[in-house]
Parts: sequence; C-alpha cells; structure tokens
Amino acid sequence: MSIVTDEIRASASELYHGDKICKEKSKLLLIEVGLPNGLLPLEDIEECGYVKDTGFVWLRQKKKREHKFEKVGRLASYANEVTAYVEKSKIKKLTGVKTKELMMWINLSEICIDDPPTGKITFKSPSGLFRTFPVSAFQLEEDQQLELKEV
Repeated sequence: MSIVTDEIRASASELYHGDKICKEKSKLLLIEVGLPNGLLPLEDIEECGYVKDTGFVWLRQKKKREHKFEKVGRLASYANEVTAYVEKSKIKKLTGVKTKELMMWINLSEICIDDPPTGKITFKSPSGLFRTFPVSAFQLEEDQQLELKEV
C-alpha cells in the first residue's frame, strides 16, 4: 500500500510523471538542498512529487532496485516507493531505502552532511547505527567532470 495518498498528491507543489523528468527533478532537488545528486539512483521512475511547505518528497519506481556504490563498496536497496522529508543538507524520516551491513539489510532513516561542510556524509538507521563516507562517493561522475571544466 502506498504512503502517498491522493490528498498528498493534491497538495504537491511539484508533481511529475515519467522516468526522464523524474530523474532530472530528483537530482535537482538533491543539489538544491546541498546533497550529492547520486544518492537516489532509481530506474523506471513512474512518479515523483514534492510538497514544498513540509519538505515531503516521494519517488515511485516500477520495481525494487539494488545499487552498489562502487567507491565505498556498499550495496543499497531501493523499494518501489521511496519517501522522505528534505531540508538543507539533510534527508530525514526516510523510507524505502536499505543498506547491506554485515550480511544484513538495515533500514536507513536519515542522511546528512555536516554544517559547515567537512566533505563527509552520514547515513543513520532507526536503531542508532550510523556510517560516514566521503560525499564525493555519491556524486555522479558526469557532474564531477563538469565541475572540473568550470574551474
């Protein structure tokens, strides 16, 4: 059953359908709040929405997906529906995202970057476990190359 109700959809400041536009908008939102744009490597996204007043965001893809972040050697699982509340340098109340830790899948509930920036990103679970990695490991390669050319 979907967490996103028709009432939430009706209150959305932004609502998009289709993989291409949803990928673009999700990356832009991550950049807008100061997070690396490679955090949500979803495929076949059917719908995404954002309620600016509350910071609530959702992405719905056709099926569950696993992705390995090669630079840190971590496997993540994304449910067919991912929801969260976003604010400056932070994603909180995250649902639909798990990471593999010691052969067990652990739910993630929060992702944040230190303020002032230290180049580190922290992933937290509801049980209090957390891991910190370099922000650059979650930045898309194409954008890193563009940044180098601009400098």
